[in-house]
Amino acid sequence: MQTLPTPPSGSVQIEDDRTGLSIETLKRAFLDNLFYIQGKFPALASKNDYYMALAYTVRDRLLRRWLNTAETYTNTQARTVCYLSAEFLMGPHLGNNLINLGIYDQINQAMTELGLDLNELLQQEEEPGLGNGGLGRLAACYLDSLATLEIPALGYGIRYEFGIFDQEIRDGWQVEITDKWLRYGNPWEIARPDWAVEVKYGGHTESFIDEHGNYRVRWVPFKVVKGLPYDTPILGYKVNTANTLRLWSAEATESFDFGAFNSGDYFGAVHQKSNSENISKVLYPNDEQYQGKVLRLEQQMFFVSCSLQDMIRILQMQNMSLEKFPEKFSVQLNDTHPAIAVAELMRLLMDEHGMQWDNAWNITTRTFGYTNHTLLPEALERWPLKLFSELLPRHIEIIYEINRRFLDDVRIKFPDDPGRLSRLSLIDESGEKYVRMANLACVGSSAINGVAALHSELVKQTVLKDFYDMYPEKFTNVTNGVTPRRFVVLSNPRMTSLITSKIGDNWIKHLDELRRIEQFADDPGFRYEFRQIKQAIKQDLANHIKSETDVEVDPSSLFDIQVKRIHEYKRQHLNALHIIHLYNRIKANPSAEITPRTFLFGGKAAPGYYMAKLIIKFINSIGEVVNRDPDVAGRLKVVFLKDYNVKFAQRVYPAADLSEQISTAGKEASGTGNMKFSMNGALTIGTLDGANVEIREEVGAENFFLFGLTTEEVAAKKAAGYRPIDYYESNNDLRQVIDRIASGFFSHGDTGLFRPLVDNLLHKDEYLLLADYQSYIDCQEQVSQAYRNWDHWTRMSILNTARMGKFSSDRSIRDYCQNIWKVQPVPIELKDYTQS
Repeated sequence: MQTLPTPPSGSVQIEDDRTGLSIETLKRAFLDNLFYIQGKFPALASKNDYYMALAYTVRDRLLRRWLNTAETYTNTQARTVCYLSAEFLMGPHLGNNLINLGIYDQINQAMTELGLDLNELLQQEEEPGLGNGGLGRLAACYLDSLATLEIPALGYGIRYEFGIFDQEIRDGWQVEITDKWLRYGNPWEIARPDWAVEVKYGGHTESFIDEHGNYRVRWVPFKVVKGLPYDTPILGYKVNTANTLRLWSAEATESFDFGAFNSGDYFGAVHQKSNSENISKVLYPNDEQYQGKVLRLEQQMFFVSCSLQDMIRILQMQNMSLEKFPEKFSVQLNDTHPAIAVAELMRLLMDEHGMQWDNAWNITTRTFGYTNHTLLPEALERWPLKLFSELLPRHIEIIYEINRRFLDDVRIKFPDDPGRLSRLSLIDESGEKYVRMANLACVGSSAINGVAALHSELVKQTVLKDFYDMYPEKFTNVTNGVTPRRFVVLSNPRMTSLITSKIGDNWIKHLDELRRIEQFADDPGFRYEFRQIKQAIKQDLANHIKSETDVEVDPSSLFDIQVKRIHEYKRQHLNALHIIHLYNRIKANPSAEITPRTFLFGGKAAPGYYMAKLIIKFINSIGEVVNRDPDVAGRLKVVFLKDYNVKFAQRVYPAADLSEQISTAGKEASGTGNMKFSMNGALTIGTLDGANVEIREEVGAENFFLFGLTTEEVAAKKAAGYRPIDYYESNNDLRQVIDRIASGFFSHGDTGLFRPLVDNLLHKDEYLLLADYQSYIDCQEQVSQAYRNWDHWTRMSILNTARMGKFSSDRSIRDYCQNIWKVQPVPIELKDYTQS
């Protein structure tokens, strides 16, 4: 690397436009930030120092837009979307901001002239892993689209000190490592200590009559925690709008007890600080134990209360009355984690601001919308009544009153139906008493939506059927989407350049325009270019796999990829059974004609989810055998990609030939990985589940590999008394696959290692792997045959990309804006704050 220029001395003439975009201005700003912020000169600077200097250089160019945006929203009192989510899986900020600012090429040139590699600097960024997967990634896509569409918005969540764990694979097993994403600092955020608020926990309530003769309640808490906001600008694509992601960090109201310290109690002197900060310490603490449950509920109350108090502060700052709350804010509950907001807003309005019940309830129900993300009844949150009452004594009183009034309405609409009353009640009294958070969200929201057409229908038929019967007008659908800026433009610049060379770049903001490349699907030259780009990307991934795992994979083989959270309903083990099926064919006939495949898996299992962790071990064990068997002769390779995250996803989606979306029909709410794969030209093998249904409708049935039972067939089979052992006994191929696992062949002769997996499949099989097995195997044979005709496969791939316009998160946000939030764009004009 060449020697970088020295930082400016006092005699150097500095350009007036310190945030200009010329190459020379960018280089000077970069060196200034290295010197004045990082406190380094080139001889001592690390790659991370260079990354931080570049990040601050880019952030400087965001700030003008950010401040203009905030000022415009304040002056216009713009109606604002507040997106409440326990997860925001943003991914690295630098590359995305370069794309959205439109300065990727300038920065690349500036770094090159300074002897630095932009790609290396991009890899230095620590990913803020503030989410588990789809829920948090969706929230991130929606923030990108809200800004791009110039919609006033605030994202509210928790600034977890430790995000989702880093994943190591040791002897085939997942090992969780602490994710210290903040260890080198975060150049994208700005702390706002002057906007800190306090959150109460525990204690008791006291009722009294105020000076106007009104019944009031005072909450006397046991513990008070301070919430400190950290703001990150979220820039839209080639617009001036920069919205805010506001994440809350927990602190003690008093960090140090001098009395305890002076009396010799050194631990007690800092105990309150440590106890309070635990609330924002880690993403989703393991809640199998009681203390974990307490901490998780504390987290939910913490960020919801902080956020609602912040909204009230904004209202007051803009001289708007609390009566205007639902006109100023539309608050979306991203799943049930923020559902306590219904009770907390009632408490704030009544107890802190003196409002009467009816008025407060009218404001509350007009404010909230609730997005349901699951069809799994066990995933609908509920809290033990004892725990809830001890931690949030005022909220349980409010919930009881909401419930009393609500059940009176139910009795009027459905008289003499005690079963319905029991199911709709906010309190589950069927055994140990629980508070049902989904019920609270439904009662307290004006709109309830699912996240795919099939999912929204199933929500109305199953988990929320009684609420649909009660409030049919509340229910609607908003099919999920993903941002093409990160998952095509940033992730796949070569394909982006090819498409743009044919149809211009307007598609990046209007993804429906991708339809225009359909005309090139039958152009041999375009197909050749498209195929060459895919091969080059696959080679890049193959090189990365070799460097990370020392496994060599063939980039000309079919890249068959399944990357997502590891869960039994997502059926990674069905994919694994197919690998064993192909392996058995080769062992029976070593010269068998098998379409070469590279099977790539990635994803994390919840730390307490034993079966998911066993599936990871199972996949790695299969790979250990298959990858070293000389009979296979390179026709099959199996690789588990450790520590799958957004940064790694940006490598994987563009390299896929086949996208595995094989969940049991009726279990996946939507999925968004399926969309990212298809946008990048992967073909899908999948069931009629979640958004797969709509993807197949858009790309055409002939460009989608469909298998498996439908939702109705799954329900019928279970109702008839499903016996997985019958499939094992009647299907010789399946029996050979299962027997090979049970024999210990993939576990060094240990017949006990995968026994729980085998027993579950043969005697329970909740997710109907064995019922779908033969259909899956047959469909995979169709995939193999299709891949042998590369030219036709490429045509199908082009059509998948061309027809994915519906699945932009921009379309999703337009749907929300029109049907639920009732908000309009607010364009931002730039002002220069540096001029007097």
